[in-house]
Formats: sequence, C-alpha cells, structure tokens
Amino acid sequence: MSHVLVPLDGSEPSWAALDHAVENYAGDRITVLHVVDPSAGSYAGAEGGYYDPVAFDHARERGEELCEDARERLRAAGVLESTEFETAVEVGGASRTILEYAKTEDVDHVVIGSHGREGVSRILIGSVAERVTRRAPVPVTIVR
Repeated sequence: MSHVLVPLDGSEPSWAALDHAVENYAGDRITVLHVVDPSAGSYAGAEGGYYDPVAFDHARERGEELCEDARERLRAAGVLESTEFETAVEVGGASRTILEYAKTEDVDHVVIGSHGREGVSRILIGSVAERVTRRAPVPVTIVR
C-alpha cells in the first residue's frame, strides 16, 4: 500500500492534485496536509507590529475545514471506504513543512498542485511545488 501526501491550500491546482491522487491511488493511503503560515496573525503597522491570535486561529480553522472538504470529496467519489484517508494541519513554511512531513511520516509519493507562475513572479516568490520537487526524498507529481 502506497502512502501519498497531498498538500492542500484551497487553490484550484491543489484540488486538482487531490483529484489526481484519488484517481490514481484510491485504495491506498492518502494524507491531506494543510500548512498554516506561522506569520498568520502578524501585522506590521506604522507603530511597529502586533500579533492577533484570533487571526492565527482562523487560519488554522480554515485548514481544518479544507481537510474536511477533502474528506467529503473522497466520500463523493466513492473511495472513502476503500482508502485509508488522513488529514493533518501543521504550522511552518510550506515547502519545509511538506518535506519534513514526507520524511517523518513514511510517505511514498507527493502529489502537489502547481500555481503555474512564470517569469518574474516565479523568480521573486519562488515555487513551493518546485522546492518540494527538488528536495523531496520520494517521487513528486505536479498537477496543474
């Protein structure tokens, strides 16, 4: 049985990655991982910055809601009963947290969505999918 990790941020490419995992790994073990940015709830202002724990809690709750939406998606596809499905919400930098999770949780494959950024945007922002692909200890499938 393969263990497939699907990072889910709520974007269309991340949902497409989940659909791809369901189509190709139904009956195996699929884990949906949502990563909460540790700076969620931190704000900079004219008088310095401040931290809003309520905003951070909302970001974490959104991740848990996305994971439940993913569970419903598997149920609707009719594969929830035959697939070992897990969810996780972790705090950290996206690519680093995905890579660490893949290493520590004995993941066999990562299926990740690509935002398809090009040019300057890709250079300045960087690509989580690209970093995961370059550093992952297991095969990675990027889905558009």
